Amino acid sequence: MKVTAIIPAYNEATRIGQVLLPLKASSLVDEIIVVDDGSQDETSLVAKRYGVSVIELPVNRGKAAALDEGVQFARNDVLLFLDADLIGLETQHIDKMILNYFEYRVDMVIGVFKNGRLNTDLSQKFSPYLSGQRVLRKELWSHLRKQYKLEFGVEMALTKVAIKKGLKRKLVELDGVTHVMKEVKRGFSQGFVDRLKMYSDIVRSVFTRVA
Repeated sequence: MKVTAIIPAYNEATRIGQVLLPLKASSLVDEIIVVDDGSQDETSLVAKRYGVSVIELPVNRGKAAALDEGVQFARNDVLLFLDADLIGLETQHIDKMILNYFEYRVDMVIGVFKNGRLNTDLSQKFSPYLSGQRVLRKELWSHLRKQYKLEFGVEMALTKVAIKKGLKRKLVELDGVTHVMKEVKRGFSQGFVDRLKMYSDIVRSVFTRVA
């Protein structure tokens, strides 16, 4: 059981440690890769202090492109995707996702927030397939890579590929976990713009055909 964790990060110097600390404590995670997506703060420097592999992109290319860089670098076939701004993440949450993946022999595990913050809980309750917390194999990512332009709609795109191919999916509740809202991280105006772009990419991924 060897798993590579990939964390795409953009200006997350003050938060990424909350994700790396429980990851480092998990005996089920064999490799940890942080992809610094053109950050303007000390995200890379902070990540390196935790002794993990860090890929530094010169410019911001978006979440999916950052994930792709990590996937190409990963030495293991099984991948764990985690957002860099998670709050309340513990080693038990990480192990729960990975163990469910192997024990239930599914093709993709999706971690869903629960009892974290009301608005994110409701969002994931009604749209669990938009969660960025995933366990999957490189093969599934490779198929996605051939079909889609890599954009923010990667979560929905992954789900569409899994449905089209008839792959088994399992939702795993992450009790007490949530994330920082874009409007809080980047200010209301910029955060709102980024949120609209994300929703636009998601809508486009919904109407993209899967071979």
